[in-house]
Amino acid sequence: MKMKAMRFYAPLDIRFEEVDIPEPKADEVQIKIKAALTCGTDIKTYRRGHPVLIKKVPSGFGHEFSGVIEKVGDKVSGFSVGDRVVAANSAPCGKCFFCRRGDYNLCENLTFLNGAYAEYINIPSQIVKKNLIKLPDNLSFEKAAFAEPLANVVHGVEKTQIKAGETVGVVGIGPIGLMFCRLAKLKGAKVIAAGRNPLKLQLAKDFAGVDEVIDLKKYPNPEKIFLSLTEEKKGLDVAIECVGLPEIWERMFTFVRRGGRVHLFGGCESGSKIEIDTRRLHYDEIKVLSVFHHTPLYFREALRLIASGEVDVEKLITLRMKLEETEKALLAHKNGEAIKVLITP
Repeated sequence: MKMKAMRFYAPLDIRFEEVDIPEPKADEVQIKIKAALTCGTDIKTYRRGHPVLIKKVPSGFGHEFSGVIEKVGDKVSGFSVGDRVVAANSAPCGKCFFCRRGDYNLCENLTFLNGAYAEYINIPSQIVKKNLIKLPDNLSFEKAAFAEPLANVVHGVEKTQIKAGETVGVVGIGPIGLMFCRLAKLKGAKVIAAGRNPLKLQLAKDFAGVDEVIDLKKYPNPEKIFLSLTEEKKGLDVAIECVGLPEIWERMFTFVRRGGRVHLFGGCESGSKIEIDTRRLHYDEIKVLSVFHHTPLYFREALRLIASGEVDVEKLITLRMKLEETEKALLAHKNGEAIKVLITP
């Protein structure tokens, strides 16, 4: 049996091909993909490869998806052919140093899943056990595919401990930044979104319901504006970076009040360095954190938020394309012409 799939060969070299459908192992399930989404990580993979997700070539790629179970291995229980499901892109081992301390996102043996830009995908045993979830009957495949990216944001918001009445600034309002804005609003915060793309600035209002937007094309030095929008012009309670550039990381410290929190969420290129004013960090008691990935708990909470309608993720789908148009979809996402592109086989 054959299937259509987008395959990664090298940076900037992906090919739409017909390949064999791999038979699932006894402890795996096979999913017929109904919806897949573009992601910033996939764009980075397309541009420069990925040491964790792409260990050999050619390889499938893409990791945000949902679908219907096509086959169930003999050793799998709790799932049946025809179940509507969503799977995370990883699962922790539950046994290592970090798992024993509840830091499942830092698991030393994370099982990763890649290959959502295809007609079928096999789910590894560890993910079947810990991060494969049946969908509510009324939840669409399109919305369910957002569970993985939203899980990262749920994790980030919980670790940042955003409280009602606080003022939160988010710099970088791609899909992740927009979801940070939305969850901060659900926590009862006043939210200020800063970005350059008109489509994203509009979605900050329409999707996230932010209180203020700052167009960085008009105000490339937004420090004074951020301060002017906070209580007594003291600065943000929380500043969240969702760009992934060292120069933006450094500037986040200028936006917060004394005792404020800076969350550096956007991952920079390996080996990047930043400079921090140690006086500001120490004497103003600035708290710094950076959250990576998600856990089974946050994955389930993300799906709940989507299913309840509290986070209307469908608004983030701004383009829809076929599987064979994946490269075009990734470029549209990269160039800011789309927030999320829905890809259907």
